[in-house]
Amino acid sequence: MTFESRHRRFLAEINVIPLVDVILVLLVIFMVTAPMLYRGMDIKLPTSASNTIKPDMRTVLTIEKDQRLYLDKDLVGVAQLEQKLKVLKQDHPDVSLYLRADRDVPYGVVVQVMDGVKKAGIEKIGMVTEPVGPERVGAPQTSRPPSRKS
Repeated sequence: MTFESRHRRFLAEINVIPLVDVILVLLVIFMVTAPMLYRGMDIKLPTSASNTIKPDMRTVLTIEKDQRLYLDKDLVGVAQLEQKLKVLKQDHPDVSLYLRADRDVPYGVVVQVMDGVKKAGIEKIGMVTEPVGPERVGAPQTSRPPSRKS
């Protein structure tokens, strides 16, 4: 064995500099060509005097804790509610109604109001609720002062 053969080592490392150069060139090519691939079609739309799509009419019906009714921000009585909703339905056939009721309002009052909504012919009705967050999971918490025993 010669001195040269004992100290000969094989290089097992990969030279990454040419690999990085190729990757950077490919990256630049994709950055330049990507916006061209997702480009929309250039068209000129015709104009029209009338709009064929009408926005939905959204109305909020609120029942407060003391059972007062508000149609949007106007105070309305239970007897007037059905008539006002019929007029609203005639003016806007595609009206959507959102019902906001306090959680302490009796169930019978909510049913009575919903019955009036259905009699007025409004079919799109939604219930507005609060989202449940981490602090609202479970029963509602009430704060009471600590009791002291003497």
